Amino acid sequence: MRPLALLPRPGRVRRAVLLAAGALTGGVFGLAFWVDRFGRREHLGGADALVVLGARVLPGGMPSGALVARVGQAAALYHRGTAPWLVVSGGVGVHPPSEARVMRGLLEEAGVPSSACMLEEDSHSTRDNARFSASLLRARGARRVVVVSDPYHLLRARQCFRLEGLEVATSPAPIAGRMRAWDRAYWTVREAFALLLHPRLLLARAPGGNAGGR
Repeated sequence: MRPLALLPRPGRVRRAVLLAAGALTGGVFGLAFWVDRFGRREHLGGADALVVLGARVLPGGMPSGALVARVGQAAALYHRGTAPWLVVSGGVGVHPPSEARVMRGLLEEAGVPSSACMLEEDSHSTRDNARFSASLLRARGARRVVVVSDPYHLLRARQCFRLEGLEVATSPAPIAGRMRAWDRAYWTVREAFALLLHPRLLLARAPGGNAGGR
């Protein structure tokens, strides 16, 4: 049994807990600010392919607002000539069909030929999106991609694709009119937590060690 004199005093323990909580809170909100700033800007460069990350499919196979916005942004990039083909990434969630199939249908309606769309239907997380999409991309010799998703999601998505050895640019889908400020703040902080809990993901760098804007 430790002598009482060597036991930490309650006041010191309380201060240590408060300091740790303060550091964690500061880290989360500091990172959330970075997540928000990153997602507000488009980071584009020459790309071999676009990758559109899936979102919820509603009952009856109807696309959610997030899915429609992401596909709309990807279609605009395709028609601008940003990349010659796309990977639509997302498996079957609560309601079938897969997010990828719903996105391909929306892309066809937006004038993107079906032959330009590759389906990735196995993923159920952002890490899955990156891992399974990277396999399709490498099979076609693609190394540079533009990832399309909601703004708050883009920093973590970029880091996941970097872990797969890809050069990654990002393009945010518009959220004005479909997401309240409070909801955006919630998801931004949630993304910051997700990054802090996975240091390897947070520290991922572009191939060759370039940590620049792309």
